[in-house]
Amino acid sequence: MQLSKIISNLKCELHNYSDREISRITFDSRSVEEGALFVAQRGVHVDGHKYIYGAVKQGAKAVVCETLPESLEASVAYVLVQDSSEALGLMASNYYDNPTQKIKLIGITGTNGKTTTVTLLHRMFRQAGHHVGLISTIVNKIDEQEIPTTHTTPDSLELNRLLHEMVNAGCDYCFMEVSSHAVVQKRVAGLTFYGGVFSNITHDHLDFHKTMKAYIEAKKGFFDMLPSGAFALVNKDDKNGMVMVQNTKAAVSTYSLHGNADYCCKIIENSFQGLHLELNGQEVWVRLVGRFNAYNLTAIYGVAVLCGIDKQETLRLLSTLAAAEGRFEYIKSGDKVAIVDYAHTPDALENVIDTINAIRSKKQRLITVVGCGGDRDKTKRPEMAQIAVRKSDIVILTSDNPRTEKPEDILDDMFAGLTAEEQRQALRITDRRQAIKTACMTANDGDIILVAGKGHEKYQEVNGVRSHFDDKEEIRKAFGIE
Repeated sequence: MQLSKIISNLKCELHNYSDREISRITFDSRSVEEGALFVAQRGVHVDGHKYIYGAVKQGAKAVVCETLPESLEASVAYVLVQDSSEALGLMASNYYDNPTQKIKLIGITGTNGKTTTVTLLHRMFRQAGHHVGLISTIVNKIDEQEIPTTHTTPDSLELNRLLHEMVNAGCDYCFMEVSSHAVVQKRVAGLTFYGGVFSNITHDHLDFHKTMKAYIEAKKGFFDMLPSGAFALVNKDDKNGMVMVQNTKAAVSTYSLHGNADYCCKIIENSFQGLHLELNGQEVWVRLVGRFNAYNLTAIYGVAVLCGIDKQETLRLLSTLAAAEGRFEYIKSGDKVAIVDYAHTPDALENVIDTINAIRSKKQRLITVVGCGGDRDKTKRPEMAQIAVRKSDIVILTSDNPRTEKPEDILDDMFAGLTAEEQRQALRITDRRQAIKTACMTANDGDIILVAGKGHEKYQEVNGVRSHFDDKEEIRKAFGIE
């Protein structure tokens, strides 16, 4: 593609410019080839400007940067921009023929509920007869074709490439998780969203954002970028719901379980078999469990109606949906029940435990197995331990993904949030496999085991090395139902 087309609509200053054919765009100097355009980004750990000379030596014919190098190569075009990351998004969109002008892209953001919401929207719209793309924590999809994922929101180039493939496959919708990291790092720059959904904001990602104020502003940044033709659907029950749309150009709609909203939900019955809901005056039975899923389903209902699906048909489709992988998934062995859930924030853990406690009988004990990830926000560790111990009958604190931290140090942080009496009530088993086995062996008939934190993940990362590990597999082994 010609350089002029790639940088069209880009606010920039040109040096040594003449139009030329570009073979590829890359922000990784190691992948530069003859004729490439190299984008020098300022990352969290690495400044790409250090690699401009190396990229030119490897054959780069154009460089996008925020600061010009001291000497310019005469054969190279230099494109000076204010923000390389934002420029990358705009150029990636141009390079892949602006795919979001040809597909209805709907982004879901918030601390909890993103994966469930996008996954179920993908399933619902597929059942409604649409060709649909999915970009999620668990997997990316083009209709039913699965594409492995490494980040909640891919980088700008990968994102536009995926969307381009979806357009070529005839997709008319794409549902996408939009992380706060992606907004701050401008990974969604250049995309045109048809709609945006806000689920909630609770304690998470403070290792990256540092403060709740910055975290909230990151989420709000997504709604600030929505165009005037888009819709913004927000959870009115969250105190930050209306904050999200203070400056949006999009048409605002709301959903609620408590009060007046465009999409209102009332829980009639909540059991381990499912939820009996009233949505805008119409009753529906769904196979998902818990108050948190009532919120997810209300958002899904709102999106479907905003996208033109008939209300009665939407209710019928809702009744067919099952939980996303690793979200309140059941494994039964006789009268024992194990639940696997991705809950890895204090709010998510509390939601899951409260859901179980609201349904179980007094005779049924709740045994909770939970840990916290390494190299992440340490401040939530004591809070998660407190929630688990105070709301469960038996608690086993264990490893999640320690990453490069020592598992014992993480457990020390969790235990620091407990009183001396609570520490005596909690078991501490560093090895997650042994912790799960102990929980399953400890359970009596009728008891409920919650294994929280990893959900759909099929690995455990220790000392920076990922090894196969699946909570569901370990439960089945412990139950003897391999």
